[in-house]
Amino acid sequence: MYDRSRDRVPLWLRISIGALLVIAVFLAMLPFLYMVSLSLQSDADLFSGEVVVIPEQPQWLNYITIWEEAPFARFILNSFVIAGAISFLHVVFDPLIGYVFAKMQFPGRRIMFAALLSTLMLPFFIRLVPLYILTAEVGLLNTYTGLILPFAMSGFGIFLMRQFILPIPDDLLDAARVDGGGELRVFWDIVLPQLYPAIATLALLTFVFQFNEFLWPLVVVSSEQMRPITTGLTLFNQEYFTRWNLTAVGGMLMFIPCLLLFLFAQRFFIRSVMLSGMK
Repeated sequence: MYDRSRDRVPLWLRISIGALLVIAVFLAMLPFLYMVSLSLQSDADLFSGEVVVIPEQPQWLNYITIWEEAPFARFILNSFVIAGAISFLHVVFDPLIGYVFAKMQFPGRRIMFAALLSTLMLPFFIRLVPLYILTAEVGLLNTYTGLILPFAMSGFGIFLMRQFILPIPDDLLDAARVDGGGELRVFWDIVLPQLYPAIATLALLTFVFQFNEFLWPLVVVSSEQMRPITTGLTLFNQEYFTRWNLTAVGGMLMFIPCLLLFLFAQRFFIRSVMLSGMK
């Protein structure tokens, strides 16, 4: 049906709104565009005393030099292992715990769920010291386990799964139980197929967040071989000179995997947003 309300909006107002949106997008993209420019600059451009927007001679060799200056293959592998393992654990445990809070009745359920949500209100800096001491006491410093295990589950992921499971009719689950299905069978056959968009969204957000995590690896990791790419970039920080061009190249290497993952999973992300709005 034709929307006549569009005709009542003045042309100058539509043009102004469009111009403001273009300006807003440009301002949001400006740091990324300058990072691209910085990654193609030479050391001379960095010390020229002027802001170089478009290098006269783009240094494409920077994208090769970075692999020679530091073990970036190892850094990227560590980042994929850590972020991938944490995302996998979230996908396994968060839907199960969300199902328990959404569809099972037991004493203290509301109090436990409130306590779980309260963890979302605590900044990570408050939990950092006790978490580090606990990790050190069990001998997990400078290990994959120490980097992964403290983030195996999240209050946000459990809350997200619970909200998607709540609208599933209880009668449907009871019918499956009457047919002889146990709770795991009910979850696997009835609940889980309806959670695919939400699980894909959870995996995407978790992977991107963990792939870019800096503080915890900085505290836990002491050897160069265990560094993810976020802390591996600190190798280019020297006493009198920071190699910002190579640091920007490393930033591009961090950005590309997250971009490809989002392009692959965006249809699941959009679908989960639409379903959450319908519910």
